[in-house]
Amino acid sequence: MSIQTILETMEYGVAPEDDSHARAWLDAHKDGFGHYINGEMTKPGALFETRDPASDTVLAQVSQGTQGDVDAAVAAARKAQPDWAKLSGHQRAKHLYALARHIQQHSRLLAVLETLDSGKPIRESRDIDIPLVARHFYHHAGWAEILEDEMPGHVAHGVCGQIIPWNFPLLMLAWKIAPALAAGNTVVLKPAEYTPLTALAFAEIAIECGIPKGVINIVTGDGETGAAIVGHEGIDKLAFTGSTEVGRILRERTAGSGKALTLELGGKSPFIVFGDADLDAAVEGVVDAIWFNQGQVCCAGSRILVAESVAGQFETLLRARMKTLRTGDPMDKSTDVGAIVHPVQLSRIRDLVEQGASDGATLHQASAPQGCYFPPTLVTDVEPASILSTEEIFGPVVTLTTFRTPSDAVALANNTRYGLAASIWSENVNLCLDIGAQVKAGIIWINCTNIFDAGAGFGGYRESGFGREGGREGMRAYLRNPAAATGKGKGSTPEPLATGPADTIKSGEIDRTAKLYIGGKQARPDSGYSYQVKGSKAVVGLAGLGNRKDIRNAVEAASKTKGWGKATGHNRAQVLYYIGENLSARAGEFTERLESLGGNRKAAQAEVETAITRCFWYAAQADKFDGAVHSTKSEFVTLAMNEPIGVLGLVAPSAQPLLGAISLVLPAIAMGNSVVLVPSQAHPLAATDLYQVFDTSDLPGGVVNIVTGPRDELAKTLAAHDGVDAIWYFGDHSGCKMVETQSAGNLKQSWTEADDARDWAGRGGQGRLFLERATQVKNIWVPYGV
Repeated sequence: MSIQTILETMEYGVAPEDDSHARAWLDAHKDGFGHYINGEMTKPGALFETRDPASDTVLAQVSQGTQGDVDAAVAAARKAQPDWAKLSGHQRAKHLYALARHIQQHSRLLAVLETLDSGKPIRESRDIDIPLVARHFYHHAGWAEILEDEMPGHVAHGVCGQIIPWNFPLLMLAWKIAPALAAGNTVVLKPAEYTPLTALAFAEIAIECGIPKGVINIVTGDGETGAAIVGHEGIDKLAFTGSTEVGRILRERTAGSGKALTLELGGKSPFIVFGDADLDAAVEGVVDAIWFNQGQVCCAGSRILVAESVAGQFETLLRARMKTLRTGDPMDKSTDVGAIVHPVQLSRIRDLVEQGASDGATLHQASAPQGCYFPPTLVTDVEPASILSTEEIFGPVVTLTTFRTPSDAVALANNTRYGLAASIWSENVNLCLDIGAQVKAGIIWINCTNIFDAGAGFGGYRESGFGREGGREGMRAYLRNPAAATGKGKGSTPEPLATGPADTIKSGEIDRTAKLYIGGKQARPDSGYSYQVKGSKAVVGLAGLGNRKDIRNAVEAASKTKGWGKATGHNRAQVLYYIGENLSARAGEFTERLESLGGNRKAAQAEVETAITRCFWYAAQADKFDGAVHSTKSEFVTLAMNEPIGVLGLVAPSAQPLLGAISLVLPAIAMGNSVVLVPSQAHPLAATDLYQVFDTSDLPGGVVNIVTGPRDELAKTLAAHDGVDAIWYFGDHSGCKMVETQSAGNLKQSWTEADDARDWAGRGGQGRLFLERATQVKNIWVPYGV
């Protein structure tokens, strides 16, 4: 072939990667791999095969982790954790720095093993995955060094259980282990059953670096091994990356255990192309969005939404580009699309695509060899309700749908239960930023896609999970602040409600009926019942007996207050200041109410005064709880924006009924959320007295809704409601377990504690923790200085 022909066709020659060193390493372990526990490799146990998906050949034999193996790993981690946490930040940083350096020194071995084990192209393993692995350890070595200065008072959780997926085996290990170790935790990690080899190579690197015994433990195995880690009482925090279905199971199984939990789950990310976009660049963006790693990426741009005016031209360009993609041997450096990780995954992709085609979708496919491969696929004539538009395929399959207006694009983008990422393409950056603010996703890429860095948080909204990995917010996930709460507490269990008439109601005033407060109006309970509110000596009033329908109405009212979240922090602050002013003007009335409920006058006055002070503190924070500009890649500015979560269900503590309610409502609405509050079951009148304060403080109707009644019954309804985006529950331990179990339905964020675990009048009742719980971080990647 002549040089002229090569330049005309731009065809690549064969460029195979040498795998002899990796094969030699595998041959050295031909008798099988054990686990890495307490600083050494154990003898192999019952073995299972790990195979090269490209050639369907056995690579190695790996041990199936048992309950005994997990017990030994957790015991080693528990024993090592106090001494590891006592090391200075500088000492921990030195260990992390050593890991980063040795990963670089063994980078080619790790890249080749990753490709052999997972089927991803060597170009991606070599140029993307392994450099990012080293970057994470370097970045978190820095966090270990400065942690005491940047996050004073915070301490490690203890022992972390970590379960990682097969699509980015070593990178996911780095995402989990690096921040955990930097914070002073020890870890027990389970790699994916299909791709354990780089984790085992990392274990040998940890030995080579002299990592103290028990700090890192790696147990291989299948789902049963993972279940043993999830259910182990010696685990203090769990971090999981994988499917939404398994994430939901983990939420249910850990309910009531007290384990901290972060979940990074599935996605169905939109790739939005406006009419003025650079279409050639956007086509290359699609290549990176969906055919990178064979589409086996949780944040893959698997739904193209393209402006109707350029849809035909864009499809033509994309189909032409598909013809040039090289699908084949992952060890060839010229390969664009490698092998699917396992025949089970290949079968799933085929089944979903066949189902979509049978429903009328049109398939446009590139070529692919026989074996564990699937051709790059573009699907047109697909409806938004098609299974190909709604289900995470986790393969090289992308749908194309048109839109006419920006609002149509937003509606289509948000028409999913997921919320992990979105990519937006337009020469009008103002338009991109406007759309980015409206799309419900944790990561927004503007005129780019699939850009990652250790300095920026990664994680999603809705059923894409909760928590972040990377950046400052990722470090916080591996720390706790023990000063915020006095202890675990026992929690309070309310007495049964009395719904019949009372013997007498102690009152010297005209009778006031305490109704529910929904949509800015007082409302009678759907049940038609009231229940007795008792003071220290007698019944002091009646409160409405709320039920499921009342919660439904309150959630509906809260969901309609979109303008509150869009208001500036300054405007929200003015309303909170006004609430404080009006509460102060009626301080005597609220003090009398608290006295009537059984408090002494001095305590009642102190509670009211603290509630007023809290109004002003959160008003001050409304326009000061800022995001950040992360230091990531030179050609981007990465904005970390604190966004409201949406509709919050709040279940207030029983004691200090005014202060408890105020302490939950204020941070939530200061950050732009709307709330449904279940006040103290025993003493709800202190909260219902707030109606008139809210009405006279310019608080828009529906921002705060109050439903009185049986605490745990109402909490269960809130936790199970798909229209509630997060729930805070302060009650007893059985209630905590119930709320966390019910929240698994739509994987809403949950914050549960015994209601006597913190001092509501002191530091534990106020602080940045409440603001962090009331927000979720959206990271926006914007080209900068290119």
